[in-house]
Amino acid sequence: MILFGIICLCLIFEALDQFLEFLNCKHMLRNRDKVPAGFEGQIDAWMIEKSCRYTVAKAKFSSVSELFDTGLALFFILGGILNAYNNLVLSMGISFVQSGALFFVGLTFAKNIVCLPFDYYGTFRIEKRNGFNTMTTALWLKDTLKKILLSTGLTWTIAALSLWIVRLLPDHWWLPVWAVLFLITLFALYLRPYLIEPLFNKFSPLEDEGLSDRIKELLSRAGLKVGSVLRMDASERTTHTNAYFSGIGGSRRIVLYDTLISRLTHEEILAVVAHEAGHWRGRHIIKMLALMQTIMLIATAAAFFTLKSDWLTRLFHIEQDSFPAKLVLLCFVGSLLLWPLSPLIHSLSRRFEREADDFACKLCGGGEALSSALVKLSKDNLSNLHPHPIYAFFNSSHPPATERVARIAAWRQ
Repeated sequence: MILFGIICLCLIFEALDQFLEFLNCKHMLRNRDKVPAGFEGQIDAWMIEKSCRYTVAKAKFSSVSELFDTGLALFFILGGILNAYNNLVLSMGISFVQSGALFFVGLTFAKNIVCLPFDYYGTFRIEKRNGFNTMTTALWLKDTLKKILLSTGLTWTIAALSLWIVRLLPDHWWLPVWAVLFLITLFALYLRPYLIEPLFNKFSPLEDEGLSDRIKELLSRAGLKVGSVLRMDASERTTHTNAYFSGIGGSRRIVLYDTLISRLTHEEILAVVAHEAGHWRGRHIIKMLALMQTIMLIATAAAFFTLKSDWLTRLFHIEQDSFPAKLVLLCFVGSLLLWPLSPLIHSLSRRFEREADDFACKLCGGGEALSSALVKLSKDNLSNLHPHPIYAFFNSSHPPATERVARIAAWRQ
């Protein structure tokens, strides 16, 4: 009965995700002849039609991908694959730490391989067909190989270290494991600009020294210090536009896509940077990190008490009780229990985006440049200008561009 309930819950959540995608596309197509307020003169009916085609294509692709992921997970767990894989790893007769690390590395590698066709289709069919992809097949293969090696190495390191603590402290491992995972997260955030990002993109100082000086002066007025302001060669892979802060502490820097630099005016770029600065001044990154780590702490404690028993392996008919197999099953069940948290986290993220917009308007002495930048970014990225409110509530980390532009207009008045 419990197993039946878990399967039903999984299918219900999958059906809800599919329905939300359908609802969003239906709402967008119903309003595709309407140019939103604030977008007049920049977005026409043809551009909205183009964004609709792009959104529908992504939605269909997302629906198929999610159905495949759900079906694969159920088949892996209920079809005897997890049981066979668990027996295979245990039959090797290696240590607890080695077998556990091998168990998770194998799953990570297999998942990466299975996802390759979807990644290729999304890149070379959907993105390329809509004018975004600029990657060659050779570059895609190179990036993919790096991602697989990186994810495999990280999985081995995290799994081996965590399992070593479990073996060392079997009666109270949950807090030390959480502490180690937290430290690894901070370490990764600090080293990301130095070790991870350069694997996939080239970074160079802004050629326009005047713009660089204005950005640094803007950040100084915001009370922020950054190590550098860099240009990223995003155009080697995509025509999408973006800007972001990277790193923490002394490694913090601001990164601008070269595509963004070429399409926005200096004032608009400054407004975008001011928005990113608003996230730091509002401590949004720290707050979100604290929230996620609190969830992780609770999850680790729950895992500690749950994994003491073999009820999960008995429930899912796993022949040999093992820590890695139980953890996989717990993650599957836990993902269902955490599903309702997703809209709450997205709601908090949207609140942070509004606060960052307000900060940018104040820092720049008005919202005209930010509003203009949002319109251009929406146009260049073929953003959905008419998302369904319910879909946005469940899935959007940012408020709709139309809402943001309207809020800025109200703020200016």
